[in-house]
This record gives sequence, C-alpha cells and structure tokens, in this order.
Amino acid sequence: MLLIPCPWCGARPDSEFSAGGEAHLERPDPDHASDGQWGEYLYFRRNVKGVQRERWLHSHGCRRWFNVVRDTVTHEITAAYPMGESMKETGPGA
Repeated sequence: MLLIPCPWCGARPDSEFSAGGEAHLERPDPDHASDGQWGEYLYFRRNVKGVQRERWLHSHGCRRWFNVVRDTVTHEITAAYPMGESMKETGPGA
C-alpha cells in the first residue's frame, strides 16, 4: 500500500486519493495558441520513468488538491505541498 502525505490530513492510504496527472503544466493563452499548442497541452504528458511532480486529490478526506513529488519507478514520495506553494520535503531528514 502506498501512503500519500496529504498536507492537511497527514499520511493516508492511496485508496483515499484520486490522481490528477502531471503538475505544473502551463495553460496556453486562449487568444494566441494554435490548435497544435492546445493539442499538446490537452493530450500529451511527459510520463517520465523516475521523479515526477503530480497533482492529487484527497477525494475521501479533506477534498483538497495538492502536489506530490513521486518516483514513478519506486513510488517513493519525497515532497507534498499545497497547490500554489513551494515544494516542501517530506522524506527522511526533512
């Protein structure tokens, strides 16, 4: 079982959360973006093998969105922080 550290509720089992995909994506300017730029924003993600920043929703808890830094290979979570805030370390020694 993966424990996800909600910034408000603390560490909880992954069954309480819903994944929201890659974090920190920049939305194109609607007035100046081409169809290709919109397609890239809507459908293409990096899907890296390794450390990635992701959005998560604590759907069976406080119902808040937040960001997580997670290794997609080991599932180790090294940081969790509210949307719009800086990254805060949560791993050993933090």
